[in-house]
Amino acid sequence: MTMILGIGSTNKAKVKAVSAVFGNEDYDIHGFEVESGVSVQPFSDEETKEGAKYRAAAVLNEGADAGIGLEGGVMEMQDGLYLCNWGALTDSSGRMITAAGAKIKLPAEIAEKLQTGGELKTIMNDYTNRHNINHHEGAVGIFTDGMISRAEMFEHTVRLLYGQWCFDRRSHQLSENQQNK
Repeated sequence: MTMILGIGSTNKAKVKAVSAVFGNEDYDIHGFEVESGVSVQPFSDEETKEGAKYRAAAVLNEGADAGIGLEGGVMEMQDGLYLCNWGALTDSSGRMITAAGAKIKLPAEIAEKLQTGGELKTIMNDYTNRHNINHHEGAVGIFTDGMISRAEMFEHTVRLLYGQWCFDRRSHQLSENQQNK
């Protein structure tokens, strides 16, 4: 039986990341436009993580058997503002698994605009003179000179989620088998 795997976004980079990990398995993958439940521009690891969890849970209400939420944000550190990303995976059993991905320091001029209330996707569109950067290489692609794209960054997080989910399901099944002996 094919499992419906919902993504809490229709963003092309996020859908590409999930499809790269789950696309060869027995999953029917759908992106859903859902709210993140957090600020338009998450400004901490905690807020970014909560956005991912909220998105993952929201797609279960859309009819998915399992949901993945991916959220990008920024976080303040002593030496500057860093790009961050979080992912969450939940299923109908109520499990909620989370993972974080790579972080890079943002250039001072981008950080300043964020700290005065800007949103990264808008700032990046203006910075590059292009549209929808967040659907393609993202800020991480621009600031790594194309070495890693936003989809690749999120793919790493999705792999962490999938691995934990598989381990958790296998551990749960082993525990049930031992109890039934």
